[in-house]
Amino acid sequence: MREYNDAPIVLTAGGTGGHMFPAEALAQELRARGRTVVLITDARGAAFASSFGRIDVHVVAAKNPAGNALSKLRAAALIAVGTFQALRLLRQQPPALVIGFGGYPALPAMAAAIWLGVPTALHEQNAVLGRVNRLIAHRVSGLASSVEGLRGLRAIDQVKVAVTGNPVRADIAACYGRPYDVPTQDSPFNLVVFGGSQGARVLSETVPAAIAMLPPGVSARLRIVQQCRTVDLEQVRMAYARTGVQVELTDFIRDMPARLASAHLVIARSGATTVSELTAAGVPSILVPYPHHADQQQLANAQALADAGAAWVMPEAEMTAAALAKRLQNLLRNPQQLGIAAAAAHGLGRPDAARALADMVERLAPRKAEHTKRGGGGGGKVIPFFRRVAA
Repeated sequence: MREYNDAPIVLTAGGTGGHMFPAEALAQELRARGRTVVLITDARGAAFASSFGRIDVHVVAAKNPAGNALSKLRAAALIAVGTFQALRLLRQQPPALVIGFGGYPALPAMAAAIWLGVPTALHEQNAVLGRVNRLIAHRVSGLASSVEGLRGLRAIDQVKVAVTGNPVRADIAACYGRPYDVPTQDSPFNLVVFGGSQGARVLSETVPAAIAMLPPGVSARLRIVQQCRTVDLEQVRMAYARTGVQVELTDFIRDMPARLASAHLVIARSGATTVSELTAAGVPSILVPYPHHADQQQLANAQALADAGAAWVMPEAEMTAAALAKRLQNLLRNPQQLGIAAAAAHGLGRPDAARALADMVERLAPRKAEHTKRGGGGGGKVIPFFRRVAA
């Protein structure tokens, strides 16, 4: 008789939800398949750990090397400390695979795994390979991409790529296949506005001003839900008060699946998680890429949707109230454009991304079986490697 005796699959991510959400979705899928999953993250990523379920979590040092020379030196020192911490952890019980989700919090565990010769993989959420993933892509066994035609990868490494999509939360994936309710020219119109986990000042300033420019007969149809930074809430509330439009303001949209399911249009930033959720839900959008990334990854994400006919891109430099009002008025008066864009978004959706990513992981880290009974004496006991901190 034989039984499975798998080494753990180590997921390493941190910093923001854009890296943590796909890691969470993969963890849930792997656990459903009976695999042991471990998370190595940084202090910020640990705040997301409870949503991963009952897995082992360990925090290592890491920091983004941004800012002046001194800040970069401190960040390098912290990453070095984190790498030594990860080396110690991985040596105690070698994992079957370490998969990183980009960002500097993933670098210590990925560097340690590469140093030790542990099988490794990467997942890239954006249409452009991020800096950390670009740094180590040539050293890993497999690379999962969210989109076709991933940019920033060496030609020689293209053979490693599997297009899996970007895993979204199960409740968002459940929106896939929901029919889009094309609005009529006189029906209520549900508009959802958000700028990522931290909000976006440009949306707080421009969207209310654009709504104020719409003809009364058009603006009266609007039902708006808008996420704002906490510091902007009162200012945005006052701006909307002058329009008479029905609006709900919040610093965080907690029921995003329901909001996306009922949305006729979304105005948002174009981070990887956002565009993946929009396509999973099949919702048309106006996308305003964050302009300050060195590699313009949000612009590439937005352009991929626009090229497919699923969205309209408005660069922040061109995002005036007048330009947005003109775009909104055109869409409200020509709702068939929204129906076409919704169908295109649905065509890009990958609700099975977590399953596809888990399939790639299992190809790189196949299960190992061993005899349940061994000769000799002793009968050891399993000692947990990682401290359990998530219930």
